[in-house]
Amino acid sequence: MNNIVDLILVFLILSGFGLLGSSRLVSCIRIAAAQGTALGFLVLAQSFGVLSLRVIFITVAVVVLKGFVFPHLLERALRESDTSREVQPFVGYVGSLVTGVIILVFSFWLGLKAALPVAGASSIIVTGAFFLFLVGLFLIVARKTAINQVVGYLVMENGIYIFGFATVAEIPALVELGVLLDVFVAVFVMGIAIYRINKAFDHIDSDRLRSLKG
Repeated sequence: MNNIVDLILVFLILSGFGLLGSSRLVSCIRIAAAQGTALGFLVLAQSFGVLSLRVIFITVAVVVLKGFVFPHLLERALRESDTSREVQPFVGYVGSLVTGVIILVFSFWLGLKAALPVAGASSIIVTGAFFLFLVGLFLIVARKTAINQVVGYLVMENGIYIFGFATVAEIPALVELGVLLDVFVAVFVMGIAIYRINKAFDHIDSDRLRSLKG
Protein backbone atom coordinates (compact mmCIF):
# COMPACT_ATOMS: atom_id res chain seq x y z
CA MET A 1 0.00 0.00 0.00
CA ASN A 2 2.95 2.33 0.64
CA ASN A 3 3.80 2.14 -3.08
CA ILE A 4 0.42 3.63 -3.93
CA VAL A 5 0.86 6.32 -1.26
CA ASP A 6 4.30 7.17 -2.68
CA LEU A 7 2.90 7.44 -6.22
CA ILE A 8 0.16 9.80 -5.05
CA LEU A 9 2.69 11.91 -3.14
CA VAL A 10 4.96 12.10 -6.21
CA PHE A 11 1.95 13.23 -8.28
CA LEU A 12 1.14 15.89 -5.67
CA ILE A 13 4.73 17.15 -5.80
CA LEU A 14 4.67 17.25 -9.61
CA SER A 15 1.36 19.10 -9.51
CA GLY A 16 3.06 21.69 -7.31
CA PHE A 17 5.65 22.25 -10.04
CA GLY A 18 2.80 22.44 -12.54
CA LEU A 19 1.28 25.31 -10.58
CA LEU A 20 4.63 27.09 -10.39
CA GLY A 21 5.18 26.83 -14.14
CA SER A 22 1.64 27.42 -15.41
CA SER A 23 0.87 30.71 -17.13
CA ARG A 24 -2.93 30.35 -17.31
CA LEU A 25 -5.32 30.77 -14.40
CA VAL A 26 -7.67 28.10 -15.75
CA SER A 27 -4.80 25.61 -15.86
CA CYS A 28 -3.86 26.49 -12.27
CA ILE A 29 -7.44 25.89 -11.13
CA ARG A 30 -7.59 22.53 -12.93
CA ILE A 31 -4.23 21.44 -11.52
CA ALA A 32 -5.48 22.35 -8.05
CA ALA A 33 -8.62 20.27 -8.76
CA ALA A 34 -6.48 17.26 -9.76
CA GLN A 35 -4.41 17.79 -6.62
CA GLY A 36 -7.53 17.83 -4.46
CA THR A 37 -8.80 14.62 -6.09
CA ALA A 38 -5.44 12.93 -5.52
CA LEU A 39 -5.55 14.04 -1.88
CA GLY A 40 -8.88 12.26 -1.50
CA PHE A 41 -7.40 9.02 -2.81
CA LEU A 42 -4.42 9.54 -0.48
CA VAL A 43 -6.87 9.37 2.42
CA LEU A 44 -8.07 6.04 1.07
CA ALA A 45 -4.56 4.67 0.48
CA GLN A 46 -3.22 5.90 3.81
CA SER A 47 -5.86 3.86 5.65
CA PHE A 48 -3.54 0.87 5.05
CA GLY A 49 -6.15 -1.04 3.09
CA VAL A 50 -8.69 -1.05 5.94
CA LEU A 51 -11.89 0.20 4.37
CA SER A 52 -14.57 1.58 6.62
CA LEU A 53 -17.63 3.77 6.20
CA ARG A 54 -15.71 6.63 7.84
CA VAL A 55 -12.77 6.38 5.39
CA ILE A 56 -15.07 6.18 2.38
CA PHE A 57 -17.11 9.15 3.59
CA ILE A 58 -14.02 11.31 4.18
CA THR A 59 -12.59 10.29 0.78
CA VAL A 60 -15.80 11.23 -1.03
CA ALA A 61 -16.03 14.53 0.89
CA VAL A 62 -12.44 15.49 0.02
CA VAL A 63 -12.79 14.54 -3.65
CA VAL A 64 -16.12 16.33 -4.08
CA LEU A 65 -15.08 19.53 -2.28
CA LYS A 66 -11.45 19.86 -3.34
CA GLY A 67 -11.79 18.22 -6.74
CA PHE A 68 -15.06 19.75 -7.92
CA VAL A 69 -16.77 22.31 -5.66
CA PHE A 70 -13.79 24.59 -4.94
CA PRO A 71 -12.53 24.59 -8.57
CA HIS A 72 -16.08 25.31 -9.78
CA LEU A 73 -16.33 28.32 -7.47
CA LEU A 74 -12.97 29.63 -8.68
CA GLU A 75 -13.77 29.08 -12.37
CA ARG A 76 -17.09 30.86 -11.89
CA ALA A 77 -15.33 33.79 -10.21
CA LEU A 78 -12.85 33.87 -13.11
CA ARG A 79 -15.60 33.81 -15.75
CA GLU A 80 -17.53 36.61 -14.07
CA SER A 81 -14.48 38.82 -13.65
CA ASP A 82 -13.43 40.97 -16.58
CA THR A 83 -9.73 40.39 -16.15
CA SER A 84 -6.74 38.76 -17.81
CA ARG A 85 -6.63 34.95 -17.78
CA GLU A 86 -2.86 35.09 -17.40
CA VAL A 87 -1.22 34.38 -14.05
CA GLN A 88 0.74 37.68 -13.94
CA PRO A 89 3.45 36.63 -11.47
CA PHE A 90 5.72 38.85 -9.41
CA VAL A 91 8.36 36.13 -9.83
CA GLY A 92 8.81 34.76 -13.38
CA TYR A 93 8.03 31.16 -14.30
CA VAL A 94 11.69 30.10 -14.53
CA GLY A 95 12.38 31.76 -11.18
CA SER A 96 9.30 30.07 -9.73
CA LEU A 97 10.44 26.63 -10.92
CA VAL A 98 13.94 27.21 -9.53
CA THR A 99 12.34 28.24 -6.25
CA GLY A 100 10.29 25.04 -6.39
CA VAL A 101 13.45 22.95 -6.72
CA ILE A 102 14.95 24.75 -3.71
CA ILE A 103 11.76 24.16 -1.75
CA LEU A 104 11.82 20.46 -2.70
CA VAL A 105 15.43 20.05 -1.55
CA PHE A 106 14.62 21.83 1.70
CA SER A 107 11.51 19.65 2.14
CA PHE A 108 13.58 16.48 1.62
CA TRP A 109 15.99 17.73 4.28
CA LEU A 110 13.10 18.34 6.68
CA GLY A 111 11.71 14.90 5.83
CA LEU A 112 15.02 13.27 6.76
CA LYS A 113 15.24 15.20 10.02
CA ALA A 114 11.64 14.60 11.10
CA ALA A 115 10.91 11.45 13.06
CA LEU A 116 7.57 9.98 12.00
CA PRO A 117 5.48 8.96 15.02
CA VAL A 118 3.15 6.91 12.80
CA ALA A 119 4.59 3.48 12.07
CA GLY A 120 4.37 2.36 8.45
CA ALA A 121 3.85 5.84 7.03
CA SER A 122 5.47 6.72 3.70
CA SER A 123 9.06 7.95 3.90
CA ILE A 124 8.26 10.97 1.73
CA ILE A 125 4.99 12.02 3.32
CA VAL A 126 6.66 14.76 5.38
CA THR A 127 8.54 15.91 2.28
CA GLY A 128 5.30 16.14 0.30
CA ALA A 129 3.52 17.95 3.13
CA PHE A 130 6.20 20.61 3.57
CA PHE A 131 6.62 21.00 -0.20
CA LEU A 132 2.93 21.72 -0.78
CA PHE A 133 2.73 24.02 2.23
CA LEU A 134 5.71 26.10 1.08
CA VAL A 135 4.62 26.11 -2.58
CA GLY A 136 1.17 27.32 -1.52
CA LEU A 137 2.75 30.06 0.58
CA PHE A 138 4.98 31.04 -2.36
CA LEU A 139 1.96 31.25 -4.70
CA ILE A 140 0.18 33.55 -2.27
CA VAL A 141 3.17 35.88 -2.09
CA ALA A 142 4.49 35.68 -5.68
CA ARG A 143 1.27 35.95 -7.72
CA LYS A 144 -0.70 39.13 -8.46
CA THR A 145 -4.24 37.88 -9.08
CA ALA A 146 -6.52 37.09 -6.17
CA ILE A 147 -7.71 33.82 -7.76
CA ASN A 148 -4.17 32.47 -7.91
CA GLN A 149 -3.69 33.45 -4.28
CA VAL A 150 -6.80 31.45 -3.37
CA VAL A 151 -5.27 28.48 -5.24
CA GLY A 152 -2.13 29.00 -3.17
CA TYR A 153 -4.24 28.92 -0.01
CA LEU A 154 -5.78 25.60 -1.08
CA VAL A 155 -2.37 24.10 -1.87
CA MET A 156 -1.02 25.26 1.48
CA GLU A 157 -4.00 23.68 3.25
CA ASN A 158 -3.38 20.44 1.33
CA GLY A 159 0.13 20.37 2.77
CA ILE A 160 -1.20 20.84 6.29
CA TYR A 161 -3.74 18.09 5.68
CA ILE A 162 -1.04 15.67 4.49
CA PHE A 163 1.16 16.51 7.47
CA GLY A 164 -1.69 15.32 9.68
CA PHE A 165 -1.25 11.82 8.23
CA ALA A 166 2.41 11.85 9.25
CA THR A 167 1.75 12.83 12.85
CA VAL A 168 -1.55 11.18 13.74
CA ALA A 169 -2.46 7.62 12.88
CA GLU A 170 -6.17 8.38 12.61
CA ILE A 171 -7.62 11.88 12.57
CA PRO A 172 -11.16 11.97 14.02
CA ALA A 173 -13.78 12.31 11.31
CA LEU A 174 -15.35 15.29 13.06
CA VAL A 175 -12.03 17.16 12.94
CA GLU A 176 -11.53 16.35 9.24
CA LEU A 177 -15.02 17.50 8.33
CA GLY A 178 -14.54 20.63 10.42
CA VAL A 179 -11.38 21.46 8.49
CA LEU A 180 -13.12 20.88 5.16
CA LEU A 181 -16.02 23.08 6.25
CA ASP A 182 -13.60 25.85 7.27
CA VAL A 183 -11.85 25.64 3.90
CA PHE A 184 -15.19 25.67 2.08
CA VAL A 185 -16.30 28.79 3.93
CA ALA A 186 -12.90 30.44 3.29
CA VAL A 187 -13.03 29.71 -0.47
CA PHE A 188 -16.67 30.82 -0.66
CA VAL A 189 -15.89 34.10 1.08
CA MET A 190 -12.80 34.61 -1.10
CA GLY A 191 -14.91 34.02 -4.21
CA ILE A 192 -17.39 36.68 -3.10
CA ALA A 193 -14.50 39.05 -2.31
CA ILE A 194 -12.98 38.49 -5.76
CA TYR A 195 -16.33 39.25 -7.40
CA ARG A 196 -16.79 42.41 -5.35
CA ILE A 197 -13.23 43.59 -5.99
CA ASN A 198 -13.67 43.10 -9.74
CA LYS A 199 -17.04 44.88 -9.74
CA ALA A 200 -15.66 47.87 -7.86
CA PHE A 201 -12.25 48.21 -9.54
CA ASP A 202 -12.56 46.29 -12.87
CA HIS A 203 -9.62 44.05 -11.95
CA ILE A 204 -8.58 41.41 -9.41
CA ASP A 205 -4.88 42.25 -9.21
CA SER A 206 -4.11 42.42 -5.51
CA ASP A 207 -0.94 44.48 -6.04
CA ARG A 208 -2.96 47.36 -7.53
CA LEU A 209 -4.98 47.62 -4.32
CA ARG A 210 -1.91 49.13 -2.67
CA SER A 211 -2.61 52.34 -4.56
CA LEU A 212 -5.83 52.86 -2.62
CA LYS A 213 -5.57 55.62 -0.04
CA GLY A 214 -7.94 56.20 2.85
